[in-house]
Amino acid sequence: MKSFENLTNDLAPKKFGLYGKLWVGFLLIVIFAGVYGYYQQFTKGLVITGMRDYVLWGIYISNFVFFVAISLVGSLITAILRLSGVTWATPLTRIAEIIAVAAIIMGGLTIIIDMGRPDRIYNLFLHGRLQSPIVWDVIVVTTYLTISLLLLFFPLLPDFKILSDKFQSNKKLSNIYKKLSLNWNGNFHQRRIYNWSIKTLSVLIIPVAFGIHTVTSWLFAATYRPGWDSSNFGPYFIAGAFVAGAAAVIAVMYVLRRTHNLQEYITDFHFDIMGKLLVLLILVYLYFNVNEYLVPALKMTKGESEHLNALFTGEESYLFWTVILGGLVIPTILLLFKKMRKPLPMFIIGIAVVVGAWWKRYIIVVPTLLHPFLPIQGVPKSWHSYSPTPLEWLITWGTLAGALLIVTLLVRYVPVIPIHEIAEERGIVEPKEIITDEK
Repeated sequence: MKSFENLTNDLAPKKFGLYGKLWVGFLLIVIFAGVYGYYQQFTKGLVITGMRDYVLWGIYISNFVFFVAISLVGSLITAILRLSGVTWATPLTRIAEIIAVAAIIMGGLTIIIDMGRPDRIYNLFLHGRLQSPIVWDVIVVTTYLTISLLLLFFPLLPDFKILSDKFQSNKKLSNIYKKLSLNWNGNFHQRRIYNWSIKTLSVLIIPVAFGIHTVTSWLFAATYRPGWDSSNFGPYFIAGAFVAGAAAVIAVMYVLRRTHNLQEYITDFHFDIMGKLLVLLILVYLYFNVNEYLVPALKMTKGESEHLNALFTGEESYLFWTVILGGLVIPTILLLFKKMRKPLPMFIIGIAVVVGAWWKRYIIVVPTLLHPFLPIQGVPKSWHSYSPTPLEWLITWGTLAGALLIVTLLVRYVPVIPIHEIAEERGIVEPKEIITDEK
């Protein structure tokens, strides 16, 4: 059995090496490019984008829905598995929490980017109407972000105290960790509040997480458009979010396993069980996809027929079938074989599913807007199609890089695997742990 010191040395945050610094530098370059693109948009207006009267929402809203979907992983791994007492998931909980926080932060920022006049966002709070689904979205996004931050922070309290002791040679860093630990010493009263807080947050985040994806789906379903006029959208979005979130965890698991030498803690077993879970989630999502496309296809009303023909055999068909087959069907078939549930194949499959998930959101947003029930009269022919401009792509890539930078910085300064929880599960006693009775 490992000593507590060895466990801490394995799991404590480590400085970036050359590749880590290059990675941060690359992300910063992409972010600065995105900032430049947004500066152009802020000063010149949305005219620099490809969005017009037909496509009012382009890749920005596609990107927002993607971030919201990825953020569901916080409740998928952290809350549900914590409440069910599944100990195998302990090495994955912190990873899931970090991804959720990064995704929801950038999701909220993307909404502001999509606004033509972000300087007037205060009007949303001063004059917002509860009848508007957009106001619902703001409420659930901010609530979900708050609970996600708390669910990331509270389990870190014992680990911050451990890191404060470990980095005594670096007084500044040690003091920061000590302050973040909120004077944690592991006594009875602290443990009781600690356990109660985590359980309460885990319970609260589940309905809020379901709410944020349901409300996001209502932004579409409440709009009378082909492809959106559906009561299936709530569970359809939630099922897709589970798929995207699980695939993101798998991809980050592999990277951290390699970069932090965590083979002993994130094992082949974890990849195997996450692979099986991903198969189940994709099958559920495919079921909702069949409902979403088959029922309108059987009725084939005039408005829906133009939209579906564009997806199945028309101008959007290449992207549509690439996403369905490459992002859902083929990964499911591959994951049925045990050898494909090994770390490297799982990483490749996870990336394919995540990329497919982004483009799936694009398919949900853009083709529908291009085929309204009532075509707009007297507009230029160029408005009947949509292609993101280079500046739109720069801004979008900047937000994606921003989410990755948040993840990167968090894994630099916090343990990606909970030291305190792993020690407890393995029966390793902390040498300076203070345990007192109720007195």
